[in-house]
Parts: sequence; structure tokens; C-alpha cells
Amino acid sequence: MTTDHISPAGSFTETTPAGQYLLEHQVPVSKFNSYGSRRGNHEVMVRGTFANIRIRNEMLDRIEGGYTRDPDGSRKSIFDSAMAYQEQGTPLVVVAGEQYGAGSSRDWAAKGTALLGVKAVIAESYERIHRSNLVGMGVIPFEFTGGDTRKSLELTGAETISIGGLEGDLQPGAVAQCTIVYAGGSEKRIQLKCRIDTTVEREYVERGGVLHYVLRNLAKRP
Repeated sequence: MTTDHISPAGSFTETTPAGQYLLEHQVPVSKFNSYGSRRGNHEVMVRGTFANIRIRNEMLDRIEGGYTRDPDGSRKSIFDSAMAYQEQGTPLVVVAGEQYGAGSSRDWAAKGTALLGVKAVIAESYERIHRSNLVGMGVIPFEFTGGDTRKSLELTGAETISIGGLEGDLQPGAVAQCTIVYAGGSEKRIQLKCRIDTTVEREYVERGGVLHYVLRNLAKRP
């Protein structure tokens, strides 16, 4: 899962959430241009997060593009589904494989993820810069341990994932307890390694990201 999958830079059509947003604001299709050219517009970029037409979300069978399941189980765009979960007050988790976030260092790959309401990513491993960018946006990166993967756990996307131990003094590299509740009601408990790697990164996350961290420090000055 590369940064181009997470935050594509190419063109988009009027049927996408980003296209629909621009049409609603009287921008004709001929003026859409691309995600890359509109990277200063957070409304467009958050709608383009996970919108690459080549994404194959394993929650859906044989479907390409930025789609997932919304709260009632029907297929919708990832943006529309994320907004529906936000209305319910449900924080989101991304589950991924190896070298999550590989590729060019696109800041919107982490910013868009955070704006969608994603609070944690659980992956087998991370690309170095993207892991750091997630932390900078207040999104906690976790790694599977003990040989667990999304495949060995037989995850389908219908599960509820709860990660404990975050309300206390979370230490860099700590092991967090994760409870997976499957659609049928059965539970499985696993351990995740927290990839907050330094005490400074912990402070970023505790304050909701590096921007909030800087602003709060500025506010404390006499």
C-alpha cells in the first residue's frame, strides 16, 4: 500500500467525492485538473484519500477503487463511509500489510488519513517517513506481533477492533492489547507493538499531532 494508493496525485472524475464537491461549488469538469494541483484544498484532498482507482480493498471482493463498507454494510466510497462513521462517533482503524506507506513522501497521505477519522493503523511493517508522518498527524501506528497478520487472523472488515492501554502513560515501543470482535460475536485478543518510537513522538500524539503540540507550546509562552 503505497502513498500513491493512499493519496493519489492524478486526475479524477465527476463521479468521485472530490468531483462531486467541485461540481457543488460550480467548478466545471474541464477545470478539475488533478489531486496534485489541488493539494492546497483540504476538502478535495480528504475526498481523494484512499481514492486511487487501483486500490483493491480486501473488505470487498473483486472491486477496484476507493470503496469500502459503510456502517450498514453497503458499498460506498471510503470518504462517504468515513463521514458516516464520524457522525456515529466511531473512530476508524486501517489494517494493512508490509511496508505500509512506501513510495514518495506525500504529506497528504497522513493528513488525509487523519481527516477521515482514522485513529490508528495496524500493519506488518512501515515505510520510515510515512510512519513518522502518521505520528505527526496524531495517528498511532501499530505493528502486528507474534506472526499475526490480517490474513492469519482471517479479517474481513466486519470486525470491531479495540486497542487498550492508550489512556495512560503510553511508552515508546510498548505492547498494546488489542481485542478483535468478529461478526459472529467471537473474540480474539492479540498484542500489537506501538510504533511511537520516541518520547517526543508520544507528546505529539498525546496532543493530537505536531501542529497542536506547537500551538499549545506557543500558547504557554508569556
